[in-house]
Amino acid sequence: MKNYVLLILVISLGVLSCSKDENNPYLITASQVGPLKKDIRINQLDSIFKEDSIVMQSGNIQQLRNTNEVKIFDKDGASLLVLEPHQEFDSTSTIGYIRIMDPRYKTKAGITVDSRFKDIFENYSISRIENTINSAVIFVDELNAYFTIDKKELPSNLRYDTNIAIKASQIPDNAKFKYFMIYWN
Repeated sequence: MKNYVLLILVISLGVLSCSKDENNPYLITASQVGPLKKDIRINQLDSIFKEDSIVMQSGNIQQLRNTNEVKIFDKDGASLLVLEPHQEFDSTSTIGYIRIMDPRYKTKAGITVDSRFKDIFENYSISRIENTINSAVIFVDELNAYFTIDKKELPSNLRYDTNIAIKASQIPDNAKFKYFMIYWN
């Protein structure tokens, strides 16, 4: 009888923790960012963020790229997310990229925009690290995410040569993120 009661308790706790994650309005997974799922279309954002502010920003010739970013602000004016559709200027397009702006958005392991490199390294497998002109870009395929770290955070021998392969062991534990991005193909 005791084993039966213990089994029911364990199953109940498992179900509660799963439903807690599914109902978390700020959970980040490979296919979800809060209330957004991979199949959501730009023209559905009004109903998803009805309590928040949505700002559509169209690109112009002065910019290096044309885009129609969608910025989401909460009712108090705090920036939550910046979205880019797969197809520019198409309201029926799904979301291609999401920049996480608010630290309330977090992964199951607790990674937020305010986390440090050590937090990624200890909780996820790093798929690859790209060396760009101004940044090291850390890809975590498990999350469909990448984290950009400004080269100012890196040792001086890694800052100026884009041909050097940057290894995870060379990035300081306390390096902070410039960008936390989710990408959906």
